[in-house]
Amino acid sequence: MIRCVSCGEEYDDDEVIYTCEKCGSVLELVNDIDVSKDIFDGRKDNLWKFKECIPVDESKIVSLNEGGTPFCKCDKLGEELGVNLYVKVEGSNPTGSFKDRGMTVGMTKAMELGVNTVGCASTGNTSASLSAYAARAGLRCIVFLPSGKVALGKLAQAMFHGAEVMSINGNFDEALEAMTALALEKHLYLLNSINPYRLEGQKTIGYEIVRDLGWQAPDRIVLPVGNAGNISAIWKGVKEFYDAGFIKDLPMMTGIQAEGACPVTNAFKKGDKRVVPVENPETIATAIRIGAPVSDIKALNAIYDSNGYSQTVSDEEILDAQKLLARTEGIGVEPASAASIAGLKKLVDEGVVDKGETVTCVVTGHLLKDPNTAIDACTKPTEVDADIDTLRKILLEK
Repeated sequence: MIRCVSCGEEYDDDEVIYTCEKCGSVLELVNDIDVSKDIFDGRKDNLWKFKECIPVDESKIVSLNEGGTPFCKCDKLGEELGVNLYVKVEGSNPTGSFKDRGMTVGMTKAMELGVNTVGCASTGNTSASLSAYAARAGLRCIVFLPSGKVALGKLAQAMFHGAEVMSINGNFDEALEAMTALALEKHLYLLNSINPYRLEGQKTIGYEIVRDLGWQAPDRIVLPVGNAGNISAIWKGVKEFYDAGFIKDLPMMTGIQAEGACPVTNAFKKGDKRVVPVENPETIATAIRIGAPVSDIKALNAIYDSNGYSQTVSDEEILDAQKLLARTEGIGVEPASAASIAGLKKLVDEGVVDKGETVTCVVTGHLLKDPNTAIDACTKPTEVDADIDTLRKILLEK
């Protein structure tokens, strides 16, 4: 069953619908988990090990073996910050970001519905993922990208997998508005996170976190927030396992935004239930450069319902955290992903996060998604002749 998060209107799960026809709000899938947690044992460690919890036809599954991503205990960085820190590395998914989780489920639903064309607007990662899964499914793929605003690694993926890529003269929000209008005219099946089936895949991040912790929730889950689907999806996942009796406690959901694109944080700090869009969002963290997130209601509900928090970080703090994570723990992430680490550091300094808390930071995309930013942040390689005496001298000086 599909239900409106605002007015409660219900729809059949075989309808192609993106927003509530009664009030215009966003939708969510409602499903009860009626299995033992032992059923997941012994299965291949990917997203579909939780197939009983995902409301699609398993005979139509389109998969690239996503999920089952590394869950790294980060003792050095955790000790530096004064917390018990784990990092969920979503850049290890097939196309390098968490978007693959939502796309495998969304594409499976597309196959179930019998559509022949899928589409999305994207800041990069969604298009990279959609194009790969559309190729896997054999469907036509249309992608709208904001002109000049997409990291090269992501653009290369979308183009190379055969998507029909259109560069829109405008920002992401304008591109999404245009793509949604075409979807409502039935020209394509929309696979942005406004599609509730996308979040059914992304909720498995929450499943994996509590399972990796031995069927316990961390005190807090910290993650970047852009279009705001992921924080609500992860909350949905942990809440479903809580309601099923698999875990005894719930985490505080903590969303981090860039200072130049922070409508969710602004709303949280005012105690509002809806955001005021940021008209011209700007940040080096392109994956979260979104001014009018479609899942704002869900995200704010997740934060409020979990007694969570939301904070902003500057581009400088993001880049510092990106280096810190890479050079302390060996985990390379794109700038948007590093927002979770930057946010955790800031919240520890502010006293919002208590010393000794068990914290899971979700890092959402791989370092090579945005190689130019990474290269620009580093010192250029030293040029030197292949002379052993010269090289020895350099090494000993260091």
